[in-house]
Amino acid sequence: MTALRAATGLLAAVLIALSLWQITGATRGIAVTPLAVDGVPATLYRPEAGGPAPVVVIAHGFAGSQQLMQSFALSLARNGYAAVTFDFAGHGRSTRAMNGDLELIEGATQRLLGDLAAVAAEARKLGDGRLAVLGHSMASDIVVRFAEHDPSVEATVAVSMFSPAVTAQAPRNLLVIVGAWEGMLKEEALRAVSLAIAPRKAEPFVTYGDFAAGTARRAAFSPHVEHASVLFSEASMREAVTWLDQSFGIARQGAPETDGRGPWILALFAGIVALAWPLSALLPRVSTPPAGAGLSWGRVWPGLLIPMLATPLILRVMPTHFLPVLVADYLALHFLAYGAIVLGFLLWQRRRGAGAKAGHVSLGAFLVAVLCVIAYGLVALVWPLDSFVTSFLPVGTRPLLVGVLLGGTLLYFLSDEWLTRGERAARGAYAASKLAFLASLAIAVALDLERLFFLIIIVPVIALFFIVYGLLSRWVYRATGNPLIAGLASALAFAWAIGVTFPLIAG
Repeated sequence: MTALRAATGLLAAVLIALSLWQITGATRGIAVTPLAVDGVPATLYRPEAGGPAPVVVIAHGFAGSQQLMQSFALSLARNGYAAVTFDFAGHGRSTRAMNGDLELIEGATQRLLGDLAAVAAEARKLGDGRLAVLGHSMASDIVVRFAEHDPSVEATVAVSMFSPAVTAQAPRNLLVIVGAWEGMLKEEALRAVSLAIAPRKAEPFVTYGDFAAGTARRAAFSPHVEHASVLFSEASMREAVTWLDQSFGIARQGAPETDGRGPWILALFAGIVALAWPLSALLPRVSTPPAGAGLSWGRVWPGLLIPMLATPLILRVMPTHFLPVLVADYLALHFLAYGAIVLGFLLWQRRRGAGAKAGHVSLGAFLVAVLCVIAYGLVALVWPLDSFVTSFLPVGTRPLLVGVLLGGTLLYFLSDEWLTRGERAARGAYAASKLAFLASLAIAVALDLERLFFLIIIVPVIALFFIVYGLLSRWVYRATGNPLIAGLASALAFAWAIGVTFPLIAG
């Protein structure tokens, strides 16, 4: 096993180094310049050797940031364009909150349109005066509305689009890119294109209309990707560059260059997670015998079922809006209430004499292990996430939000780890507990779809975090024998992720 761990560590280190070399190499030949436009954080990407060119302003989606749009920006810059990314209010590095009713066009939409307009006005000065816009998800509606009111925008690229603002005539030269796994959004893309050719029904990968007249439209489906990975699909980037070339009358020899960082970013995180396994063996032993409730399936199942059903029912009748972060306050209370019910179940089992007895615990070893595990998460996961995926550093009031959210995540993860660990713990109880929590969120959304709709978007991300931190938890527990160490690390990771990525809402 020692030899296998050493080999795994070596391979993981090589994979990390190779991935970083490939990812950082994507900016070679590209000048990346930070900008600040009326308080809006922005970044300019353009070829180091190149003259004036059309500018493409790129807007991110809900709970995203400008880092999430880097692949499009790099692809455009590699093909001679100037590309500008930015953070909407309430997102990324922006310290300003979104204001106005999120459900009204006169509300938050106007604030987001204001940010886009400010960036677009400045961006025009950085190129040859010609302008196009590209937006993902939430921003697809924003760029469509912006282009409709500014006829000088020569092309619009809407990725994962849902926008009731599309008409038969506007915006000019509209390309809709959707992931092949996005279901209903594929139908929405075809509907939007069909408006301009009614009564005919549009087909994917067919260009209709005339670029010179501004009536060109096309729907393209990027293979094997969904709502997030569509942003890293080389098929998406080829479609976008080709469409802009045609809109601006640019003749290109051969296929456009695209950013190929997507697989390497996955490889980087695979290496980081794999490296944690051999490194976990270096952690000190904390508890002897291994700590945890140690409950069999016959005793543990109520601790999984009761909080799964009770939590959404309890919160359904409680006020849950107390933080200026969209749906994050509900998530914090869901974690808190769920953890409180699990803790009550554990105390009830203890009174009945069920579960393992506490053994010896080394406090010094516990503190060392906690610091090591948390440090690994902050250095090995936060830095690459923030650099290559999406904004992941707390700015403005976000550190305070992380602290508040930590109160809810701590109770859940500490209770859940204790419930599902122990010498005679039911096999598979840990995975079952995480599935139960996801099911509890699904029940909550079903009970209050209007209020909690945005949870649908982030549940896949929560599931991914559960998988990654579930592996780390297993390895840390085997090495230390104490479930609270991984519980503390997971609690901080989830509070951090929610606090730094969810949109800030004024009031």
